[in-house]
Amino acid sequence: MTTVLVLGANGKIAKLAEDRFFADGDLKVKLFLRNASRLDSANTKDAEIIEGDVTDESTLAAAVKGVDVVYANLAGGNIEDQAKAVVQALDAQNVKRLIWISTLGIYDEVPGKFGEWNNKTLGSYITNYAAAAKVLEDSDLDYTIIRPAWLTNHDEVAYETTQRDDTFKGTEVSRKSVADFVYKLVKSPTQEVRHSVGLNKPNTDGDKPAWY
Repeated sequence: MTTVLVLGANGKIAKLAEDRFFADGDLKVKLFLRNASRLDSANTKDAEIIEGDVTDESTLAAAVKGVDVVYANLAGGNIEDQAKAVVQALDAQNVKRLIWISTLGIYDEVPGKFGEWNNKTLGSYITNYAAAAKVLEDSDLDYTIIRPAWLTNHDEVAYETTQRDDTFKGTEVSRKSVADFVYKLVKSPTQEVRHSVGLNKPNTDGDKPAWY
């Protein structure tokens, strides 16, 4: 049985991924978040719930102990510090596999007018997430960085991937698609190791997402 730890367990993508984890009898799930009361206990099955901040070294180290895969769905202006804390905790517990949600644009890989709009709209958010990604890339972890396009709540699984040095495709992707990709990586942990993967819905190219 594979044990997966979800960091930022109340996030929208995280909760969709958790639904997949809970339905899989071969997965044991641990949920880590700052405010455990935000979770609906009726929907967390028999998951272990841990309350804490990822920058709290002792709490995070205890949560990481004994897990096989860590899936980080984190956010915030201190995302680089969070990345450093996660790397340190995984190293301390000899856990290698990390799945990390980032954002598009961290390598200046988004082309044309959409890239210009994305950079202007996200601003320092891109800079912060690029710094966090570099922390992972400089580590010895078996990470996968996921760079989704602009997120929708569409009830669909439809996506294609690009790699770190590829030009980013499309403008949008559903959260459900990102969760599906996360689930597949948890189930096939040797896939996309030390890769940074762009995720988009096919045929959504444009100057900006359709709803803007």
